[in-house]
Amino acid sequence: MATKKKKTKAADSTEAKETKKKAKKKVEKKEVADDGTGEKKKVKRKARAKKEVIPDRFRLFWGVFNHALKRVAMFEFNQRKAAEKRAEELSEGGKPPHFVQKVKEVIQIDAAADV
Repeated sequence: MATKKKKTKAADSTEAKETKKKAKKKVEKKEVADDGTGEKKKVKRKARAKKEVIPDRFRLFWGVFNHALKRVAMFEFNQRKAAEKRAEELSEGGKPPHFVQKVKEVIQIDAAADV
């Protein structure tokens, strides 16, 4: 039978020290640059230009939904009475109830139009 060697605490600590030293050397190489005069300077990270984030714009509508939450019809926001009327028409005669709810939809904005 082959026997496995057990690592001692001392061996574990020396391995840990060696890996820390290697990691520290890598960090130092990144931070320090040699310009040929023997002096070492810290390397500055270049600033990156941030992308301009255009916020989404929404438009409100009235949606008529069935019992399965499927949108059956959609009306402009100023046409709430028409949306409620349509929901009543669809609910008549023992059919499943329909209801009216606000719906937000994203408006596509042209970047050239804003400039």
